[in-house]
Amino acid sequence: MANETATLAAYVTNLKFGDIPQDVLARAKVLTLDFLGSAVRARREADSTGSILAMLSALSLDGSGDATVFGDSKTYTPAVAALLNGALGHSLDFDDTHADSSLHPSAPVVPAAFAVGEMVGASGREVLTAIVAGYEVCCRLGNALDPTSHYARGFHPTATAGTYGAAAAAGKLLGLSEQQLIAAFGVSGSQAAGSLQFLVNGAWNKRYQVGAAAMNGVVAATLAKQGFVGATESVEGKHGLLVGYTDHADANKATAGLGKVYETMKIGVKPYPSCRYTHAAIDALIAMRREHNLTPERIAKVEIGLHRNGITLTGDPDTKRHPRSIVGGQFSMFFTGALALEQGSFGWDDYKRLGDPAIDALADRINVVQDDRLEVGRTHPFGARVSITSDDGTHERLLADPSGEPVSFPDAAAMQQKFLQLARPVLNGGAEKFADAILSLERFAKVSEATRLGR
Repeated sequence: MANETATLAAYVTNLKFGDIPQDVLARAKVLTLDFLGSAVRARREADSTGSILAMLSALSLDGSGDATVFGDSKTYTPAVAALLNGALGHSLDFDDTHADSSLHPSAPVVPAAFAVGEMVGASGREVLTAIVAGYEVCCRLGNALDPTSHYARGFHPTATAGTYGAAAAAGKLLGLSEQQLIAAFGVSGSQAAGSLQFLVNGAWNKRYQVGAAAMNGVVAATLAKQGFVGATESVEGKHGLLVGYTDHADANKATAGLGKVYETMKIGVKPYPSCRYTHAAIDALIAMRREHNLTPERIAKVEIGLHRNGITLTGDPDTKRHPRSIVGGQFSMFFTGALALEQGSFGWDDYKRLGDPAIDALADRINVVQDDRLEVGRTHPFGARVSITSDDGTHERLLADPSGEPVSFPDAAAMQQKFLQLARPVLNGGAEKFADAILSLERFAKVSEATRLGR
């Protein structure tokens, strides 16, 4: 390991809008829109939102500011807006995923960029540049951490590496020098936190800790702007991120191809509001149900093979088979698989079927196993093997990747439709105007002209 912190800081500091390829900018806008759809809908419907808002009120942290919280009529201080938008956008588990690092880049990065962008009066071009910088930093650090090892330690990479990505986006907009950004990354190293313990009882920690990553990135960058001395070598140092958070760091992945290979283009989007490790199996189950007319009464048993990370997050039969909370359902291969088989579809509104006896009965026929074919020689961990035994024999399918990955990325119309389905119930007639603004963000002299449409 050598100078990864400084190399990333120099990249962020020197990045210019004109340096970023047009396809990367277009993808960043679509990913931002996709994230904001989830944030808007969660402001009204996520079950954890009320307690987060009540906490802010109890601590007198909900005071007036000028920063937008999407789907909310009230404005907040920048740090609180970053916290809320990060938590909201991650609450439906419908936000984007970077397969190699197994993290959700938009959730910490986009809220930090908009909060600081509004604070400093940045243009849409400047905010887009900051978002790309944040994506590149957090995805690369997630790669370097080795997600399998990071998960095995019990860490949530969206909240750990995501703090650095948020600091990069915020620091870019604050105009930090390379040395100041190194300091901001130093502070980020003290704040990078996120535990997988939420899996035990379907807790809301996952949503909050991602919002906290966005907020902590804003705080870290602002401290550095004010002359705060942060630790150096935060990534590669003796007690740095790649030492304390993983057993199998590959530091080269933090900087390899930096500025030439864009990890932003490797970010995929979700067709279903659940853990990405469930998606390839859901795709297969829906397709096999249709092709073989597999109604529930015809199905004797189902075996779903996943990568070991998928087992960790979604496949424990003792805790995941019959979830009763939304978070539990989002991280249950049994529940999501049973839904897909029973209905031939799966969307956000289907969480009303938690506890449905018909879904529970079908989940009892599902077994989830680790499949080495999804691990050996592969970098992407999101594939699945599905075997269904029915009254006419056994049907099997192996999918290397779920839909929505870069090789099957939805077209612009499909992405806008997903956003509108989520945002219309909250923004009503304003949803279309807001979508158009985000998809043309570079034309706004002040990003606040676009963000106000999402209130």
